[in-house]
Amino acid sequence: MNDSVIMVRDVPIEERPRERLIRYGAQACTNQELLAIILRTGTKEESVMNLATRLLTAVEGVTALRTASIEELCQVKGIGPTKAVQLLASVELGRRSVLEKRDEKRAIRSPKDGADYVMEDLRHLSQEHFVALYLNTKNQVIHQQTIFIGSLNASIVHPREVFKEALKRSAASILCFHNHPSGDPSPSREDIEVTKRLVDCGLMLGIELIDHIVIGDKKFVSLKEKGLL
Repeated sequence: MNDSVIMVRDVPIEERPRERLIRYGAQACTNQELLAIILRTGTKEESVMNLATRLLTAVEGVTALRTASIEELCQVKGIGPTKAVQLLASVELGRRSVLEKRDEKRAIRSPKDGADYVMEDLRHLSQEHFVALYLNTKNQVIHQQTIFIGSLNASIVHPREVFKEALKRSAASILCFHNHPSGDPSPSREDIEVTKRLVDCGLMLGIELIDHIVIGDKKFVSLKEKGLL
């Protein structure tokens, strides 16, 4: 390896993130230190810790790594395709570890239960996603489906797409969600129109729409609780 490349081992031992992790545990490391461990090497101009710090600044925080693309990461000087792939693989493992903790047979008994179920899936997304949970007669989740991606309006979110999956899965009821990338979950006029249309179709098919929940950043609004269902 080129001696001009600054590696983690070139950092003084008391500052090495890998040694800090071994000695104190991963929870004791900063975001920069964890990124430095993943990146392993800096460049001939800067240490791996400086590269990790600059990367976090460029993507505007560790949370934004969830939605970053390889192309976007490679625009950061010092990050090539190999490092970008390593970063995204690490982020995806973290995301999957959260999802594995989720019991897909857990009963949804309140708007908070529903919001908690999808919050980490939806709150960081940069586009609106319309998602349906299909429930059995015990209100347990039997399937999750992304129905539509894009701005929500009544002409685009077709009830047939929502209820087709319900019929296929023999679902007793449906719980719908969509996110607001702004982080503000206040329902719009379009949100209310879509909800009323789905409620009407559900009544005809005998499959209840039990709620439509708008997801913000760690916040949510239940249209049922607001009397808009």
